[in-house]
Amino acid sequence: MSLDKSLLEQMEDMAVFALVVEQGSFSGAGRRLDLVKSAVSRRVDRLERSLGVKLLQRSTRALSMTEAGQALHARALQSLALLEEARSELSQLSQAPRGLLRVTASVAFGRLCVAPVLPDFLAAYPEVRVQLALLDRMVDLAEEGYDLALRLTRSPPDHVVARPLMPIRYVVCAAPGYLDGRVLEHPRELAGLNCLSYGYQSLADEWVFQRGAEREAVKVRGNVIVNSSEVVRDLMLAGVGAGLVARYAVEAELRAGRLVELLPGWSPAGTFGPTAYALWLPQPHLPPKIRVFVEFLKSRLAASASTPSPTEENP
Repeated sequence: MSLDKSLLEQMEDMAVFALVVEQGSFSGAGRRLDLVKSAVSRRVDRLERSLGVKLLQRSTRALSMTEAGQALHARALQSLALLEEARSELSQLSQAPRGLLRVTASVAFGRLCVAPVLPDFLAAYPEVRVQLALLDRMVDLAEEGYDLALRLTRSPPDHVVARPLMPIRYVVCAAPGYLDGRVLEHPRELAGLNCLSYGYQSLADEWVFQRGAEREAVKVRGNVIVNSSEVVRDLMLAGVGAGLVARYAVEAELRAGRLVELLPGWSPAGTFGPTAYALWLPQPHLPPKIRVFVEFLKSRLAASASTPSPTEENP
């Protein structure tokens, strides 16, 4: 349905007409609307002309509705009731967490970090429904209609609100069989390994490490580059090479010994940045469903980030 100017005028005039009937006079409706009597009369006249029917019988003593007026009045009351119901629902939405929350995250982060907390969140906020889209690409929040994007980045875009959720630790690791007992002492020794690149860069890549005040940038080469940390993990498990990934993507494998950390004394810089953020578009009033989800996620992820890694448990 197209809401042109004439239809909008009819809707407004219909509400004035309903108030005239409720008050029993043009002057009574005028007092409620803070309009002079003649202005109210002109609104009703305009409605009658646009509909091509007589709605009110006017006399010096009273007003009465015609048959057409009675039919329109019933419809007007229905419309006003629906409007009031919608206004009430919107008011409730602005006060309590409820409604559909559309969230996007990268595949590995969403599956390994976000999905595990969803059962408790949904139990705590049963009137919120979560639609989680796992996408290994950046999304346009406005164009694609998402409420939140959860992303690992060094510098969030300027046009969004960004709240840090958790620090991201990275690790270089490989399958024990791939190293064949070899122990690496320095990042430069990675030059002799097949280094699997996680991201969108060229096959000739640079990995950066920090140890105290010491910084080392190492050129590495490999035969695979892929924008999925889970694929890098699977290739490492298959003995294809060594990879640099976020620790959450390989935590289970490290604990089980299926992968081993290389260079545990060094801190590698990750491809996508040291922090996971919740990103949303600026808005005058943040919907409660967004606020409580971000707070809940931050609390849970901060707790998991503080859990010691295997190397921290056994220095």
